[in-house]
Amino acid sequence: MVRKAVIPAAGWGTRFLPATKSQPKEMLPVVDKPVIQYVVEEAVAAGITDILMVIGKGKRAIEEHFDRSAELEDELEAKGRVEELQAIRRICELADIHFVWQKELKGLGDAVAHARHHVGNEPFAVLLGDTIVGTASGEPLARQLCRLHEEHGGCAVALEEVPWDRVGRYGVIDGPEIAERVYRIDDMVEKPSSDEAPSNLAVAARYVLTPDIFDALAATPRGKNNEVQLTDAMRSLVRKCPGHGLRFDGRRYDIGNKVDYIKTNIEFGLANPALKQELTAYVRQLAARLG
Repeated sequence: MVRKAVIPAAGWGTRFLPATKSQPKEMLPVVDKPVIQYVVEEAVAAGITDILMVIGKGKRAIEEHFDRSAELEDELEAKGRVEELQAIRRICELADIHFVWQKELKGLGDAVAHARHHVGNEPFAVLLGDTIVGTASGEPLARQLCRLHEEHGGCAVALEEVPWDRVGRYGVIDGPEIAERVYRIDDMVEKPSSDEAPSNLAVAARYVLTPDIFDALAATPRGKNNEVQLTDAMRSLVRKCPGHGLRFDGRRYDIGNKVDYIKTNIEFGLANPALKQELTAYVRQLAARLG
């Protein structure tokens, strides 16, 4: 059973400068909640309430967001703003959240390695802190991966089909489909060229890993971009004991670039009952104006 989750959230977020000069990209709002809160809520909905966040310089706002704010609570209570008061109290009650500092940004693999002492000798989920995932069924993707791990053992990853001309942005897998949307992973390649890629099935921001990953990471030299790549460490594991991937039915909202971030806000705004009518009218007016 998977009881713990790790959320890496130490990157600089340079694509959003100057907005991220003093604010973590994971704290950028999607409508009325920061991205990382959606990620925590996914873990909690999957039954995981012990969460370690790996943060770096300039990420104190993340800690503060998930901590109590007595002054703000008193202010809201005094003004009778019950709904907002309940919302901010709920944030600090979502899960048992811990923090560890990644003092040097050496890649996702290194960030995961920082979780070794917290995780101990048990499987754990990894959810990237800058990516929201929605599923067609409504069942959290993290829960689906936990079930895949429970059924097959070893690592389990979310997979997404990407255009061949974009495979160089991701880690991709090699292996056959063994059941509907389930693949055995025989090999993995980090950011291959389209000519070298064994498939266009990209690892999509969600993992369940076994503690074997920590020894594999310790033995993994820096790879692409001079960083310790999680894909490289996982590659050494699946060559000994294949892992599994789930081509999930849903949508990945990556706020890693400005256009996708704006699109995500529009889609989530249109899905919000309190905003839908007014925002839909505005979008239609805008579309008519643009011809």
